Amino acid sequence: MKVIALEEHCATPTWVNGPGRKLMEHARTLNGVTAHVVDALCEVGEKRIAAMDAAGIDMQVISLTSPGVEQLGAAEAKAIATEANDFMAAGARRYPKRLAAFAALPMVDPVAAAAELDRCVQELGFQGALINGHINGRYLDDPFFSPVFARAEALGVPVYLHPTLPPAAIIDTWFKGFSPQLTNLLARGAWGWHIDTAAHVIRLIAGGVFDRFPRLQLIIGHLGESLSFMMLRPHLDSHMSPAMTKLERPFSAYLCENVSYTFSGFNFTPAFLDLLLEVGAERIMFSTDYPFASTQEARQFLDQLPVSPADKERIAHGNAARLMKSLGD
Repeated sequence: MKVIALEEHCATPTWVNGPGRKLMEHARTLNGVTAHVVDALCEVGEKRIAAMDAAGIDMQVISLTSPGVEQLGAAEAKAIATEANDFMAAGARRYPKRLAAFAALPMVDPVAAAAELDRCVQELGFQGALINGHINGRYLDDPFFSPVFARAEALGVPVYLHPTLPPAAIIDTWFKGFSPQLTNLLARGAWGWHIDTAAHVIRLIAGGVFDRFPRLQLIIGHLGESLSFMMLRPHLDSHMSPAMTKLERPFSAYLCENVSYTFSGFNFTPAFLDLLLEVGAERIMFSTDYPFASTQEARQFLDQLPVSPADKERIAHGNAARLMKSLGD
């Protein structure tokens, strides 16, 4: 069974020593990122391929790790995104059957970001883009970002929405008043990343992004960032019906037709089953969150999923190949 992993991180030395420095410092404090993990992020060669082989993973679609370039000024974002994309492209050229990539985009300048997406897809063979959350506190439902979504739709490639730290005002309101370590954890992977991303998806729907770009496809990780549980709550559709929202479809339709979902280290059967029952096997794809989570555990989780062999094939590689057609080559 072919296995394609879709949320697999990398970094360049420039990024690690620049915009990634604070993340690395915080993570080291929490024992979440060691020198070994930093080395793994910055390597897209033999060691990465060996780790994939050991876990039984055929292909990684790599992307610049969070917080990416989304919180930078225009000049720095453009420079680092271009460097990162060229770095990933070089790895994919060396291992064309094993590595592919999502583009990093200087979203602070949407016209430049759209042009970079076009370059990455048309010239470098990328599969789409990965955007790390809000852009300096500005969420992607803002029509300001329409050039990027228009280009993604025209190119027929997805956008992966990855978590980032919530804006400072949200952190101050929700997570202050505890120890710095606890505040940091709550704002990041323990809670804030996921809830902020879920709210971001709801904003994209409520803001009419998928009405303006009906063929646009979004990917989110962590088994739906809590959204699958909230799909069970009828208020999404009954209280916010198209008659009230002025949207073309119910909320649940967008969540089932314009959004796909990956594991990202959430190797939990109850959460998976909840998502499966809400969106179906056709909307779920594999990922490991390399190198922040165990690739072996993710692959073992995939192998023991309580689904039919046909659905397991869809989740392992078929859905990704359908969404990103060159992956089926």
